[in-house]
Amino acid sequence: MDRHPQQLKRERQDKKRRARNVDSLSRLRTHIKKVLESSSKSDAEKIYRTTVSIIDKAVSKNLIHSKTGARRKAQITRHMNSLD
Repeated sequence: MDRHPQQLKRERQDKKRRARNVDSLSRLRTHIKKVLESSSKSDAEKIYRTTVSIIDKAVSKNLIHSKTGARRKAQITRHMNSLD
């Protein structure tokens, strides 16, 4: 059975997109974890800004749901506010 050129191209594109999505989600999880593991406020603030930006980008690209993004931002903000 023949495979159409369009089908082959679609599979190539899907592989690239999946790899990009997996990388982005991994980066997102890593940054969230770094903020939650930080114990000093000065260290956490630096990571916090980039993490919020990464979360917003993931929401805008539909990698995560908007309410999931809001929940994650609230989670790291709560942690930031608890640090002294």
